[in-house]
Amino acid sequence: MSKDLTKIKLKSLPDDKLITTRIPTHPTTTTTTTTTTTTLWSEGESENTSICLSSSNDEDNDSRTNLLYSTSTQRKLLNRHVQLIAISGVIGTVLFVAIGKPLYRGGAAFLLLGFAIWCIPILCITVSTAEMVCFMPVSSPFLRLTKKCVDDSLAMMASWNFWFLECVQIPFEIVTVNTIIHYWRDDYSPAIPLIVQIILYVLISFCAVKYYGETEFWMASLKIIMAMGLFLFTFITMLGGNPKRDRFGFRYFGETPFKMYFPNGDVSQGHSAGYFQGFLTCLIQASFSIAGGEYISMLAGEIKIPRKVLPIAFKQVFIRLTILFLGSCLCVGILCSANDPALTAAINEARPGAGSSPYVIAMNNMGIQILPDIVNVILITAAFSSGNAYTYCSSRTLYGMAMDGYAPKIFTRCNKQGVPIYAVGISVAWGFISLLQLNSNSAVVLNWLINIITTSQLINFACICITYLFFRRAYLLQKDDLPHLPFKSWGQPYTVIVGLVSVIIMIFVQGYSVFYKSLWNKQDFLFCYLMVFVDLGIYLIYKFIWKRGKDKLKNPKIISFENELREIENHELDHSFDKFKFYRKV
Repeated sequence: MSKDLTKIKLKSLPDDKLITTRIPTHPTTTTTTTTTTTTLWSEGESENTSICLSSSNDEDNDSRTNLLYSTSTQRKLLNRHVQLIAISGVIGTVLFVAIGKPLYRGGAAFLLLGFAIWCIPILCITVSTAEMVCFMPVSSPFLRLTKKCVDDSLAMMASWNFWFLECVQIPFEIVTVNTIIHYWRDDYSPAIPLIVQIILYVLISFCAVKYYGETEFWMASLKIIMAMGLFLFTFITMLGGNPKRDRFGFRYFGETPFKMYFPNGDVSQGHSAGYFQGFLTCLIQASFSIAGGEYISMLAGEIKIPRKVLPIAFKQVFIRLTILFLGSCLCVGILCSANDPALTAAINEARPGAGSSPYVIAMNNMGIQILPDIVNVILITAAFSSGNAYTYCSSRTLYGMAMDGYAPKIFTRCNKQGVPIYAVGISVAWGFISLLQLNSNSAVVLNWLINIITTSQLINFACICITYLFFRRAYLLQKDDLPHLPFKSWGQPYTVIVGLVSVIIMIFVQGYSVFYKSLWNKQDFLFCYLMVFVDLGIYLIYKFIWKRGKDKLKNPKIISFENELREIENHELDHSFDKFKFYRKV
């Protein structure tokens, strides 16, 4: 039975004298935590200072929250927040700018085909993630389910891999904003926009999660409006609605739909190899650009009525992201030729901000004014919003890791608004790496970090797929004693196997060009594959040295979901949602 937070006013006591007191409360309490807690404060201290202590008799198989000097996060995110935040974390400058590189290397048709094909494994991974996250929507759900259903070693590796993946992208997006500003001018100290962004991330992140939700809701809305606006711009201009009155239609798309690409410049490999590598470069770009359901998942522990909101969110977000990415691939192929001299120069010279965007190149070619500046403004908000989303996800990942014992317990501590303040602090601190840009030599370090972790996203997908297979086995064995699945994916386990095989293949294929004799160097090899060895090392060291080989796979018949599900059920019943009522009998 859940316990209410019971306040007891005591005189100031030293830390080693604190006592955990169990006091039963009225059964109608609305608190949804099953951890026995006591709030203590000394005379002269604010009553808002909470100290929560957990009982020490947790099951080994139970990955429930073990809070030390902590409060829990709060479920304040609404359906509209979830829908937009999930999109916001995925849509950055890649949709409007970086998409020009695969267009230049592979051609318009290969670009569209590569992204369309990669949507298939992403769909497989997303529906698999949705099934287990909607069933147990807690903080860092797919990571904590790895601990509960697989073993501690894989959970340890997956948690640190995902946290590092999110953290390193924070300084990258901060630097991206500064680079976009260079589209207009660069006669200022880069430290100014870098510091301003870090301060803004701090202010947003330390507010209650509902304010973060509102911020991301409006910034994500702006991204979607811009994407829809660019789609409309493409339709109007291709039909002749441009200053030149040129009805170009699909002229540029059909000019060079398929391009040959030779990473080492050796055209003697033949046309087939050239076309295949042109397609492959588009597929590789898609694998790093299109995310799955991990961003929705990280919101699970702070969503109001999660088993009502999440199934809808997973379905709608995948459809919207697919439309946005495939629509953008089609539009840039219509607007800009893969052989356009301006696009070639932009890619080779790495022009800043909107200068490398196929949309802006097309606008300049048609003699359209002002619109390129508007696009650049929205690119700034897009990059800022992505960094804000990564700050949130990284802090909640660290919070979940601390609850499961993979990080110091101090990172479970939350303020009275339910924000894990120390986890947020560490995550925001990664933003200071962006200051390396102030030194031209040190800036190389930032690029190293970004290149090193590109494989981490694919490794994270693989971990999600493995976790689902173990979760599914446990659920099928216990389904008569568990509530129904709020979201049920189809074609399992073959669906998730397709996703798993696809990402494993892509992990090794994405850096294939470094194996050309003329392109081989240790630095590029490490950029592409270092995280494979790092993650493998974490897994093996934790399993065979830290755990001394005693970390066995969890027995699917005795895995307990009850504590988490009771918490969620109590919360939902308190908000008059009883569709999945199971434990609380009438």
